[in-house]
Amino acid sequence: MYNVGDKIYFMEEKRPYTVRACDERYLICTKPFNLQHTVQYTIVDLKEGIRGADNYWKWGGYDDYTTDEGCRNVLENLNSGEVEISYRNRIPAILNVNPSHKVPNGWYD
Repeated sequence: MYNVGDKIYFMEEKRPYTVRACDERYLICTKPFNLQHTVQYTIVDLKEGIRGADNYWKWGGYDDYTTDEGCRNVLENLNSGEVEISYRNRIPAILNVNPSHKVPNGWYD
């Protein structure tokens, strides 16, 4: 359903995230965070309909979300149970893959 490289739009976000790693349940997504010269990340659980940061306390999370290898490592560890989506910071994942890569009309009016 989702592929690496897809642009994902969330209802509360103006800019899209890019899918960096995925399987049938999880999406690891990032977008540029230019102020810090890094990325913001979110993990989407398609089964539970939620998204959020991982459950590791250190800034930046469990692994290096700036690399494809780091994102694949997180995906692997989500499936093994070593990593979870933070219970404190999770929110509903209201997303849309828009083939034209544009935010649907009315989302930010």
